[in-house]
Amino acid sequence: MSKLRVYVPTDASALAVGADATAAAILAEARRRGREIEVVRNGSRGMLWLEPLVEVETARGRVAYGPVHAADVAGLFDAGFTEGAAHRLGLGPTAEIPFFKAQQRLTFARVGLIDPLDLDAYRSLGGYRGLAAALAMSPGEIVETVTASGLRGRGGAAFPAGIKWKTALGAPAGQKYVVCNADEGDSGTFSDRMLMEGDPFTLIEGMTIAGLAVGATQGYIYLRFEYPHARRALERAIATARARGFLGADLCGSGRTFELEVRMGAGAYICGEETSLLESLEGKRGQVRFKPPLPAISGLFGRPTVINNVITLASVPVILDRGAGYYRDFGMGRSRGTLPIQLTGNIRHGGLFEKAFGLSLRELLYDIGGGSLSGRPIRAVQVGGPLGAYLPESQFDTPIDYEAFAAIGGMLGHGGLVVFDDTVDMAAQARYAMEFCAVESCGKCTPCRIGSTRGVEVIDRLVAGEDRARQEALLRDLCETMVHGSLCALGGLTPYPVRSALDHFPEDFRRAAAGSARP
Repeated sequence: MSKLRVYVPTDASALAVGADATAAAILAEARRRGREIEVVRNGSRGMLWLEPLVEVETARGRVAYGPVHAADVAGLFDAGFTEGAAHRLGLGPTAEIPFFKAQQRLTFARVGLIDPLDLDAYRSLGGYRGLAAALAMSPGEIVETVTASGLRGRGGAAFPAGIKWKTALGAPAGQKYVVCNADEGDSGTFSDRMLMEGDPFTLIEGMTIAGLAVGATQGYIYLRFEYPHARRALERAIATARARGFLGADLCGSGRTFELEVRMGAGAYICGEETSLLESLEGKRGQVRFKPPLPAISGLFGRPTVINNVITLASVPVILDRGAGYYRDFGMGRSRGTLPIQLTGNIRHGGLFEKAFGLSLRELLYDIGGGSLSGRPIRAVQVGGPLGAYLPESQFDTPIDYEAFAAIGGMLGHGGLVVFDDTVDMAAQARYAMEFCAVESCGKCTPCRIGSTRGVEVIDRLVAGEDRARQEALLRDLCETMVHGSLCALGGLTPYPVRSALDHFPEDFRRAAAGSARP
C-alpha cells in the first residue's frame, strides 16, 4: 500500500509564512501517531492569502486546508484531515476553490500539482511532448507554429514571438543564443518566480525548443539576484535534464545540441531592458544599447540572439504539444492565449490568476480578487509595473487586452496589478514614479537621466502650490520630452503613471497643496 501523500508548497511565498515548519510538523505528528505519510513539496497554487496551503491526496481528489501553520497540525490530525475530513481550515477539493476553478491554466498547468524537480512527474503530465514534436520538425516549421499561435512577448512590449524568432533564424552566424529575461523587477509581479520555482522544466523545455527553432546551441537564464530559491530550483532541474539527455550535445538522441546556464543579475532594474541585460550578461555595466541593430541580428557577443521572458518561453511547450490552433483559440483580438495575472496591493484575494485575454479589470478586482482588503472602495489600479498608468474606476470595464489598454493610455506589461483604495495620495504616487526613474536610470540618455530628476522637483513645486498652472504645464511638457526622447522604455514610460495621475486624480495635487489629508 502506497503512503498517504500530503502536499506542502516550497514556493518562496509559502516559505515566507512558515511552510517549512508546517511540513516538519506534519512529519513529526505522523511519526508520533505511527502514520506513514509522504510529504511532497510542490509549487504554490497561487492563492497567496491561503499559504501555507496543505493538500491531502484522497479517493475523491486532493483536499485543501489553509492557511496551515505548525501549531495547527495536531488539530488537523485529530479532525481526520488525512482522510479529507472537515476542519475550520478546510477548503474542500482544491479544484473546486472558486479562485482556482475559474482559471484556464496553460502555462501554469503543472504548477502546484507535482514536485517541481521530479522529471518523471513532469513527463507524466505532458512534459517534453512539445520538445518531441519540435525534434520532428524543421526550424522553419517550429517558427511558423509559434507565429501562427499568436504568442506575443509577456514581458511588456507584447512583440510577436514568432517574428522575433524568424529574424534570428534568418540571420547567418556560426553561433546563436537564446536568452531568458528572468530579471523580474516590476512591482506587483511574481509569475516568473512562481514558474521557475514551481515548474522549472517547462522553462527549460521552452528554451530548448527556441534553440532548435533558430539554430542556437547555447542558452542563458539571466536571473534576478533576489531569487535564490528559483536559482536552486533551476540549477538542479538543469542538471537533471542534462543527465537524462534533455540537454547537451546529443539532445534526446537527435544529434542536436543545446546547453543551458543560469547567470545572476546584480540587482539593477534597468537590466530588465533587453539590451541592458545583454551588456550585463557580457560582464559590462548594464546600460541600454542603441537600436538598430536588433538583438535578433546582433545580440549577445554580437551574435543573433532570441531574448524572451520566462512566461513567453514557458508558453512554447504547450503550443508545440497541442498545436498553434489550440493556443490561438484562447483570448481575443490580437491578444491570444492566456495571461498569468498577478493581483497585489490592497486586495482581499491576492495571488496568481491565469486566464484567457478578455476578462475585464472590474471582474478581476471584484469577482476574482474580492475587492479591497481594507473594505474601502478601490480608487485606482496600477497595471504593468512601476511604469504603468494609474487607472480610475471609470476604466475598470476595460478588457485585459493589449490593444484595449493601449487605447486608454495604459499597458498590460507583465500582467501585474497593484490595487489602491480611496485613502491613496495619487500626487505622492506620481512623485514616486519620477523618483523611481531617477534612481534606476542607467544614465545613458539625457531625457531619462535629467528629466526624471527635474520631474521630481516640478511635482514638489506643484503640490506645494507654487504657480500651479505653470508647474503643471512644465510637467506635461517634460513628460512629452521623456516619451519621445528617451533611449528605452524606462524614461519613455515613466510619464504614463505621472500623466494618468494628473488626468484622473487632479484633486490630489490640489489637496496636497492645501495640506489636507485623505480620510
